[in-house]
Amino acid sequence: MGKKLVTLKLNGKTVEKAVEARTLLVHFLREDCALTGAHIGCETSHCGACTVDIDGQSVKSCTHLALQCEGAEVLTVEGLAGLGAQPGVLHAVQEGFYKEHGLQCGFCTPGMLMRAYRFLQENPNPSEAQIRAGMAGNLCRCTGYQNIVKAVQYAAAKLQQTEKVAA
Repeated sequence: MGKKLVTLKLNGKTVEKAVEARTLLVHFLREDCALTGAHIGCETSHCGACTVDIDGQSVKSCTHLALQCEGAEVLTVEGLAGLGAQPGVLHAVQEGFYKEHGLQCGFCTPGMLMRAYRFLQENPNPSEAQIRAGMAGNLCRCTGYQNIVKAVQYAAAKLQQTEKVAA
């Protein structure tokens, strides 16, 4: 079976690569693009360690084909810092996980960060219950989730503060 060309915008840059039709997005990112933030966990879309953002939606890249991203905008955890006011400065979600100790072993963290990013785009002022529901598709085996919730609350407050300053 031959390779097909896929062209997409990856973390703001146009990428064009030839891939096998069966190549999963997580493998494309890790092996073809050298972006190893999205982790391969369950490979069944249950754990969320591979979560990325595609055209404004959280997607588990372990069950999404690379060719399905033709023409899409894909954001990975590596591109998150570039979304801030200054390049290279932590995004509010990253800062929240750092300040509120929202990680332990770090395996789930890239997927958690990406889901939290999209979740806060969808719901900028969430309650604790809404955060727990919004993050439910991403599993962590190390924490009790309390610090993850605090991290998302921190990020929500920081993003709201940033919007008020910009207005």
